[in-house]
Amino acid sequence: MDRRTRPCDHRGDGHRSARIAAHTRRRQRCRSTASLFRQPYLQGECFAGAYFDNWARRSDEANRFTADDLVAVTFLSVRVPPLAARALLDTHADRYAALLAQIGPDRDLADEPQAPTPAWPAWQFGDELRALPRIGRTTASKLLARKRPRLLPIWDTVVAGVFGTRDDHLVPVWAALRRNDNQLSHRLRTIRGVAGLPEEISLLRVLDVIAWMERQA
Repeated sequence: MDRRTRPCDHRGDGHRSARIAAHTRRRQRCRSTASLFRQPYLQGECFAGAYFDNWARRSDEANRFTADDLVAVTFLSVRVPPLAARALLDTHADRYAALLAQIGPDRDLADEPQAPTPAWPAWQFGDELRALPRIGRTTASKLLARKRPRLLPIWDTVVAGVFGTRDDHLVPVWAALRRNDNQLSHRLRTIRGVAGLPEEISLLRVLDVIAWMERQA
């Protein structure tokens, strides 16, 4: 059975969610997060990845992919190839707009009352994106995070290696955020504040940056 659609096995989620939370506890996480975005925010010689979050973002285009979305993901070192770009922006644009609308508005993943399953609209949309020519798991997750940054975490081999979520990422992150009365969510919010980042930078993005700083440590 395809890994994208097979039923979830959550037996290891407790261990993985604890591991995710553990990587945010060190004091230097605030400084590391700030250093990746550079201060002041988006001024001077900031890292390219800092532009992903707010590059030409418009609230009235939350349910439609734009050329600026495809530019934004390049700041995270991925590229949407021509045939996939044509589908997202032109030939199948209305279909993808309808699928984004089914996900609903952006919201914090920690507020979802039930663990995501393959029946979840955002999960299904991820499968749709990965069916596009030369769109893999990493690029699909960055496209989704661009449109729903508070709800959908970025997955790549760095994040998966640090958090131990190579096979299953979404559910362990959801579980980690809700663990112990949303303790991780509160901690990420504190890190974001101490790092001097605006609230537009989602908690999931802060978690993503922490994983990358852990890899570089």
